[in-house]
Amino acid sequence: MHHTMVVSHSKLCRIFLVTFAILQSLFTVSRLQAAKPDYPQFKRVEVADTLHGQIISDPYRWLEDDQDQEVWKAVEIQNQFTRSYLDKIPQREMIEKRITELWNYPKLSAPYKKGKRYFFMKNDGLQNQSVLYCQKSLSSPAEVLIDPNTFSPDGTVSMDWWYPSEDGSLIAYGISQSGNEQSVLHIKEVETKKDLADTILGCRFSSVAWTLDNQGFYYTRFPKPGTTPKGEENYFQKVFYHKLGNNPDQLVFEYPSKKEMLFGVQLSKDDRYLVIYASIGSSDYNDIYIKDLSKGEDFQHLVKGMKATYKGEILGDTFYIQTNDQAPYFKIIAINLTQPEEENWKVLIPEQKDLIEFLTIANYKLIIGYLHNASSQVKLFSLQGRFENEIGLPGLGSVGELSGKWDSDEMFVGFSSFAYPPAIYRYDFGKNQLIEFYSTPVNLDLTGYETKQVWYQSKDGTKVSMFIVHKKGLKLDGNNPTLLTGYGGFTVSMTPAFSGSRFWWLEKGGVFALPNLRGGGEYGEEWHKAGMLEEKQNVFDDFIAAAEYLVNDGYTNPEKLAISGGSNGGLLVGAALVQRPGLFRAVICAVPLLDMLRYHKFLIARYWIPEYGSADDPQQFKYIYDYSPYHQVQPGTAYPATFLVTGESDSRVHPLHAIKMAAKLQSATSSEDPILLFVETKAGHGQGKPTSKRIQQTVDTYSFLAWQLGMF
Repeated sequence: MHHTMVVSHSKLCRIFLVTFAILQSLFTVSRLQAAKPDYPQFKRVEVADTLHGQIISDPYRWLEDDQDQEVWKAVEIQNQFTRSYLDKIPQREMIEKRITELWNYPKLSAPYKKGKRYFFMKNDGLQNQSVLYCQKSLSSPAEVLIDPNTFSPDGTVSMDWWYPSEDGSLIAYGISQSGNEQSVLHIKEVETKKDLADTILGCRFSSVAWTLDNQGFYYTRFPKPGTTPKGEENYFQKVFYHKLGNNPDQLVFEYPSKKEMLFGVQLSKDDRYLVIYASIGSSDYNDIYIKDLSKGEDFQHLVKGMKATYKGEILGDTFYIQTNDQAPYFKIIAINLTQPEEENWKVLIPEQKDLIEFLTIANYKLIIGYLHNASSQVKLFSLQGRFENEIGLPGLGSVGELSGKWDSDEMFVGFSSFAYPPAIYRYDFGKNQLIEFYSTPVNLDLTGYETKQVWYQSKDGTKVSMFIVHKKGLKLDGNNPTLLTGYGGFTVSMTPAFSGSRFWWLEKGGVFALPNLRGGGEYGEEWHKAGMLEEKQNVFDDFIAAAEYLVNDGYTNPEKLAISGGSNGGLLVGAALVQRPGLFRAVICAVPLLDMLRYHKFLIARYWIPEYGSADDPQQFKYIYDYSPYHQVQPGTAYPATFLVTGESDSRVHPLHAIKMAAKLQSATSSEDPILLFVETKAGHGQGKPTSKRIQQTVDTYSFLAWQLGMF
């Protein structure tokens, strides 16, 4: 049968316009990549240090001065230059539309019970900040308790943390601005929703423990602004007791000889024992001090200067502690506080081949979270350490939250995975059954994706695990756009977790890969130690080997391979960038550490010396200098396309790292691939960043990667 096709004039016009738009997009891409970018030139000021006999040139040292307006003028020019590229990327508007759709789903935390009230966080989807709700029972309506979206028109003022009193009638919470994490503590009455007059400055990273009588709380804070020399504002943390009514705080504990000491406070369930955790680094120095408040005695030094982790909960006179002291995968011990001498300590649950991730007490049972090959398991034990049963989780994934009270038969478990949206389950102790409490509604068909875990060999022969996510039926033809990310430090475990926006990448046929690098906590303390200090190069080797695996096994090729990382992960991709520039097509380097010879001189970075070491030490200098990305940039090298992004209010990692690295890479590279820098205003390290800014950064990232990997 013969069909005659009649095309109207208007349809012909539309076809012409669409064709023209496609050609124009292709022309725009080719124009953007036509020649080496004409970078705005950063001024060079010759500065050199001699460290342990080595002369170190640092022509961009002047960019470290965040009080110098010339620095911010140079940054503004770079920001405009970057936007002139990113804003012209074809299909950027389509990418933004889809990312926004993918982001727009409700996000709910597990309920947290105090007294008869339940507290939880919720974001309707695109709210800049999540809102704290409370309800008097699970069947009663939830009421807004604190809405940080009302703090500022642009959503850049955030709530950093919150601690309800034991009966749920009062709540302490911290507020900071522009992501700077310099929290101010406030108190609110839950019933009336009125704020009390009490406000306390210097409450960054605060730990708060309310007394049962609601008269006050123990808490940690840093010296009040103006009371310490410049540069010392984020050191010398102390423990205080605050009695409500803006009374003078009572100093409870300090450690003036160790300014990097950080504290955590805890009260036993009956308010008898006050516990102070004191630590430097994740495993460099750990103390526990304990005080019997019923006797008015001084603090007992229960755990002394251990190069191991100790943390736990007290029930009655028993202190149940999770520790990796002589047990890299952790064990559970019990200390009878009436006989606290070390010879009386008892091992309740010995170390096993799976890592103990957390310990809590609910329904008079020990709830133990394990990691088995970087995926969560939850097991129940009696208070005497006898195994009772394992909670059947939905599959390979992560328990991100678990809330329950020691004397309640109610417990909530939050679970997610790469293709399993966050869900909250209520656990029935009697039936050993998870009952779905909340399922996150997402507008995605998740059945078309698969996750696998593979093992590959690193440079020194060490076996490393890696998660790989992609569409089902993926052809291993070596031509798939692939995004490899990682972290590798501070015992942080990289486990399966859901990201709605990541599905833009997966929908476009992209592969996502996440290795469990040394330096992380997935396989115990020895795994962590194998990626810190003089062993840090192992982390970079593991990451590079992951990239080589993805190429050799047919997932991708260097022209289709991108890497991304933030913070310590920014150091990771920075090192990979300078060590193997030809292995990657594009690099996303966010809020990074890159000048490792000087990192410890800024903000709170002295806290990380136990992890990285310090160039002030002649032995540590050598290995730090050998990998420090900023110092290993070589003129005349063809570096891959790199997008460096940081925040002007970052109070953890100074923005100088990204700025100096951009200056050096732009000057050194022989490649036509762009080196772009974006310093975000009213943004910090990431904590408290409003949804609108998170979406824009995600759009920038995926637009940049799609442009560089030819995904249009």
